[in-house]
Amino acid sequence: MGLGDLTRLLGQFKDIQGNMARMQEELGLKEIEASSGGGMVTAVVNGRGDLLSVKVEPSAVDPGEVEMLEDLIKAAINAAVDKSREEMKQEMSKMTGGLNLPGLDQLGSILG
Repeated sequence: MGLGDLTRLLGQFKDIQGNMARMQEELGLKEIEASSGGGMVTAVVNGRGDLLSVKVEPSAVDPGEVEMLEDLIKAAINAAVDKSREEMKQEMSKMTGGLNLPGLDQLGSILG
């Protein structure tokens, strides 16, 4: 590998790094929603998996069934985070042209 090849490789890395930063910013603006219990509990996360909001239908609140409500909340949040992760994988795949580069999926969390 010559010096020109190394310079070109470093330039490509900087391009990827810039693209990843833009992707992180764009994903942070996306809102992904999921619900559980037939819509009784709804969670919204951003594209990075940060919880933005949780909504609970009043009819889901029964003091005798707090454990069920907790399970519904957990299920809605996990579903929203799973959707967020899938969105990030799709964006990463677009950026890498479908190449599965080991460790690149963790690079997004390191940079963001």
